[in-house]
Amino acid sequence: MTTIMKSLISSIAIVSVLMLNGCNDDKKEKKTAVIKQDDLKGQFVLKFSHVVSPNTPKGKAAIFFEQRLEELSNQRIDVQVYPSSQLYKDNAVLKALKLDSVQMAAPSFSKFGKIVPQLALFDLPFLFKDMAHLHRVQDGQVGTKLKEMVNTKGYIALNFWDNHFKQLSSSKKALIMPEDAIGQKFRIMSSKVLEAQFHSVGANPQMMPFSEVYSGLQQGVIDGQENTISNIFTKKFHEVQKYLTITNHGYLGYLVVMSEKFWNSLPADLQKNVTQAINEATLKEREYAEELNTKQFSEIKAYAKKTGNIEIINLTDEQKDAWRQAVSKIYPEFYGTDKIGEDLINGALATE
Repeated sequence: MTTIMKSLISSIAIVSVLMLNGCNDDKKEKKTAVIKQDDLKGQFVLKFSHVVSPNTPKGKAAIFFEQRLEELSNQRIDVQVYPSSQLYKDNAVLKALKLDSVQMAAPSFSKFGKIVPQLALFDLPFLFKDMAHLHRVQDGQVGTKLKEMVNTKGYIALNFWDNHFKQLSSSKKALIMPEDAIGQKFRIMSSKVLEAQFHSVGANPQMMPFSEVYSGLQQGVIDGQENTISNIFTKKFHEVQKYLTITNHGYLGYLVVMSEKFWNSLPADLQKNVTQAINEATLKEREYAEELNTKQFSEIKAYAKKTGNIEIINLTDEQKDAWRQAVSKIYPEFYGTDKIGEDLINGALATE
């Protein structure tokens, strides 16, 4: 074999080795890239604790949030939802958030009473014209101010979720005009606003745990109560009451909050993912709450028609105005900055 031929064969061999090594390097780089991407999955674990069942509006929205955030974050955030008080009850979850033992929760406003008393704004009767007006308040300047107040207490306030508007019921007398409430005993949760609300119409508010309301109504310890349709239906209050008045006078809802420590541990892109997922979940939760309220009210009406045991009263505009005028006189009692604040109350009223 000639020297030229040997040199040519040698050159081809060298090029082949270099090409092979190059291909192997590419494969190594691709493999390394895949490993790094896989390592990012489950980089952050977010435990979402709440107290209701998975098939409620809050429960369904939590599941939607889990799926959406994991999708948006490309699985970098592993969301784990714990319903039905599996981890914490609402009266303990705020402390757990501070300790970062849980990263997210959705307690009722009443649980923030000693932390941010201004959230009692939502207890004020006849402050909101309808659900659309309520949502404009929550999504606008007033809602932003309230969330900022929560943030100064070491939490990250994300969004407001609905239960729905409250209605009045009684076993003693139909509640058509404000004076019909005089002397009646109504169960309330712990709230200075609700105490003032019932005192303003001559009624007697009685603080009582939610778990005792059914037996209290059944045994006549209390005459009536205020609650959302979903609470009335699921706890069967309509079966131990003679009158149900559709007032939409007050509101029950939740504030979705996150551990400040967990939020600050997230890079900016994942914080954006959380914000997007919670905004989308909020819209879903509102839809779920409205659907459930409508469905369960239909079932209460069917029960009333079938049994005749309860009368459902729909107020006229004039009758509702009479209630509004009677109870709105309590607003100035909560103008103080250590209570709700005049600016927040007037801000809600002025929201278009």
